[in-house]
Order: sequence, then structure tokens, then C-alpha cells
Amino acid sequence: MQRALDKREEDLVRKRVLIPAALLVAAVSAWAADSPFVGQWKLNPAKSKLIDEMKVESLGGNRYSFDFGGGPMVAPTDGSDQPGSFGMTIAVSADGPEKWTVVRKKDGKVLVTGIWTLSDDGRKLNDHYSSVRPNGGTTSLDYVYERRGDGDGFAGDWVSTSEQVNSEFKLQVKPLGDEGLSFVTPGGAGTRNLKFDGKDYPNVGAVLEGLTSAARQVDERTLELTDKYGGKVTDTQDVSVSGDGKTLTMTVHVPGHSEPDVMVFDKQ
Repeated sequence: MQRALDKREEDLVRKRVLIPAALLVAAVSAWAADSPFVGQWKLNPAKSKLIDEMKVESLGGNRYSFDFGGGPMVAPTDGSDQPGSFGMTIAVSADGPEKWTVVRKKDGKVLVTGIWTLSDDGRKLNDHYSSVRPNGGTTSLDYVYERRGDGDGFAGDWVSTSEQVNSEFKLQVKPLGDEGLSFVTPGGAGTRNLKFDGKDYPNVGAVLEGLTSAARQVDERTLELTDKYGGKVTDTQDVSVSGDGKTLTMTVHVPGHSEPDVMVFDKQ
């Protein structure tokens, strides 16, 4: 009789513990599949605001310090490759008094090219920017910067005032099993496989080794993401989906930048 009672108690405990756990797993799985973030998203340039800021300081002669948000890098304007941030090199060529070409490479492979042109009064800088995607394609933008404060020639604090996206930019969000979401972008950051536990996970297929991302779920339609390189925060992102599920907004905060980027995507 006692053995029968013990068996009944074990069955009750099993039902009280395992069944709710199974229901929780099913609920998480259903959320991942039905998440408002899941889908194909296309950048809407007309609704987006891509703010960029860069600082250039003259060190005398033809040597300059460049800071694009990842810390200062020093290079002469003779086109030679110099150590840069994020494990890349930087090469700056002075093609004339009002035109520079800035190239960043990784392991000898060109990743980013910027063709800079100064206005006649030296108050504006045009940057024809292109970056190489892992699949061999390119992303191209044209930035217009205005000088903030004083400076001479290319030296100064430059803040973008407008940008034109010249190539299609899409974001794909997929369920990550039963545990989170996978963010797939065409850029060099790779695929971010994110669980909502605040832990850092390596980006898959990233151009630069050492890129990680972490995620925290604020509510059903809001996420907080943190990107790092070598353990150092490179940006934080507030990601939200509109109530009708048709728009995804990504607000990107970069350390050292006075304003965030705002990227607005339409669901496809």
C-alpha cells in the first residue's frame, strides 16, 4: 500500500513539474515562430536618418589622426597601409588639395573605401562610401558632412547632414530554434544568433573575428541589442516593431557620436 502511495505522489510531482515546463517550452517556441520581428525587412531610406561623425586631426607634415568611432588611428597621406582599429589597416591617399581616398583593409582585402571631396569654402565634405559584403557585393552610400567648429582642410570634426543610400539593404529575422531570434544582414557584421539572456554570442560569418552581440527583451515588441568587438561595446540598438507589424525601427547609439542613427525598415 505504501509503495502504491509513493508511486502516486511521484506521478503527481511529475505532472506538476514536467507538464508546466513542457507548456512553457511550447509557449516560447510559439512566440519565436509568431514573433512580430520575424520576416523580411527592407530599409526605407526616406524615413531613415543615418548620422555619422568623424574626427580628423593634423599631426604635422602629412600625418593625420582619424577617429570614426573606434578610437584614433594615425596615417600619412601617402597611400601606405597603417595599423587601424578593429584589426584593420587604413591607407589615405591625397589625390589633390581637396580630394582624398581612404581605404580600410583586413588581411590585405579591401573592406571599406571612402572618396572624400571638400567644398570650395572648406565647410562641407562629401564622402562616397562603399563597403564590401561577405558575398562579394557592395553597399554604397553618399554622405554629406558639415564642419563643426574650426579646422583647416580635411582636419576637423565632421558630422553628416544627409545621406543617399545607393544600394538595397535588407534585414532578415528568423526564429532561432525555441530560444531566440536570428538577425541576418548583408553587411560585414555577419549573422547575430541571439538569446534573450543578455549574454554575448559570436556573430557567425562576420568579416572581423571577435564581433559579438547580446540581446534583452524589453517587451513583446521591443528589444535591446549590444554589439561588441574584442569585449568593447561598439554600439547599442533599440529595436521595435510597430503595432500593425509593418514597420521595424532600429535606433543605433554609437559611443562618441552626439546623435543616434535611426534605421526604418518596411516589412516585405
